[in-house]
Amino acid sequence: MPKINVLPADDNTNGWSRILPHRMPNPPLQGIVRADWVVIGAGFAGLAAARRLAENRPNDKIVVIEAQEAGEGASGRNSGFAIDLPHNVGSSMEELEASHRYLRLARAGIDYHRQQIERHGIACDWSPVGKYHAAVSEQGVKEVLEPTVKELDRLGEPYTWYDKAALGGKLGSPHFAAAVFTPGTVLLNPAALTRGLADSLPENVSVFEHTPVIEADYRNGVTLTTPKGSVHAPVMILGVNGFAEQFGFYKGRLLTFAAHASLSRRLTAAEYKALGSIEPWGLTPANAFAGITMRLTPDRRILIRQNIHFCPSFRQSDERRRKIQVEHKRLFDERFPMLTNVGMEHTWTGYICLSRNGAPGFGRVASNVYTAVCQNAVGVAKGTISGLLAADMACGVDNPLIADMQSLGTPSSVPPRPFLDVGVRTRFAWELWRARHEA
Repeated sequence: MPKINVLPADDNTNGWSRILPHRMPNPPLQGIVRADWVVIGAGFAGLAAARRLAENRPNDKIVVIEAQEAGEGASGRNSGFAIDLPHNVGSSMEELEASHRYLRLARAGIDYHRQQIERHGIACDWSPVGKYHAAVSEQGVKEVLEPTVKELDRLGEPYTWYDKAALGGKLGSPHFAAAVFTPGTVLLNPAALTRGLADSLPENVSVFEHTPVIEADYRNGVTLTTPKGSVHAPVMILGVNGFAEQFGFYKGRLLTFAAHASLSRRLTAAEYKALGSIEPWGLTPANAFAGITMRLTPDRRILIRQNIHFCPSFRQSDERRRKIQVEHKRLFDERFPMLTNVGMEHTWTGYICLSRNGAPGFGRVASNVYTAVCQNAVGVAKGTISGLLAADMACGVDNPLIADMQSLGTPSSVPPRPFLDVGVRTRFAWELWRARHEA
């Protein structure tokens, strides 16, 4: 009977939700609740699992438990990229087939979101405009962008190469040496999408927010104790990423990192004109740890995401965020020298869950427990399809994408702490130094 000793404690400065209208959360769970299914986590994985369960079993009662509010956890704090392409592609036939399986999964997740947005009128700035994968240095061009083009050729995927001059016209910044543009990525406000998905669930789904689980019992079904009550169901689907270890699963196999982002104030008409009156765009860096993820949003704000570090405690201080906001402003000024009077309006922290081998935590992990966790920083697409497929698996639905998901493997073990902390931080420092030309 695991006791959950570490609960989410996110700051309340998530820029994506702060720029949205106020939303009234669902009330916390109180008393004893019985259901046919219980889902933990109202993020992309948990909400997709709950909706799919409701579709598969329309007469069953489904309960979703969320420790915080929909849109305020990890799913609502990412950079707002629904990415369809795998990060790395090898040249062997086996590696190419693995990449095609990844593409099927990611695109199924993106298509699922498109359907729900259209069906329920979810306003989340859904923008199928693609993304730029950019390098700052010529070294980054040779080491990352040129191999990326070869990989895209092997996959038969479309792309456009932009040199420095052409790219500057697209981004409004002369900072980058080159980029590869791919059209399949969708940009969005992740907090708005998460809220909309939570508020449009079928009638046989009940969502309880501000309801952390403090103890779990997997005997005779699943009984979850919360501060003001409990819920009992025969089967549970777990969609809580790095917190899965608190529930007794994937212990010693998950790595949690803090990722920090800032969102500028809206650009004035004059500032937007100085930028070139360009269309909204999204950019991912040639090196994810040393570089900077950026976006120009439809409401003319600029996102900076940089400073990712190992954080197994799930805790960051306001003082740390203040220092990071100053650093983000410096990086912003380097990239947009014509916008020096634009400040960072919001700075926040989100937590990403990675595995050592890049595999997800998916599938049946106990007789009455299924998981959809560890999305390796691509949760909008992969987390969504992971939750949907966990529900299909639990219901015995024959979905061919389940085999694709299982083919990605399971998280490999990592060394115990404190050796893990030393190893991760050493490796991280080395990676930052090695890719310093991309900072």
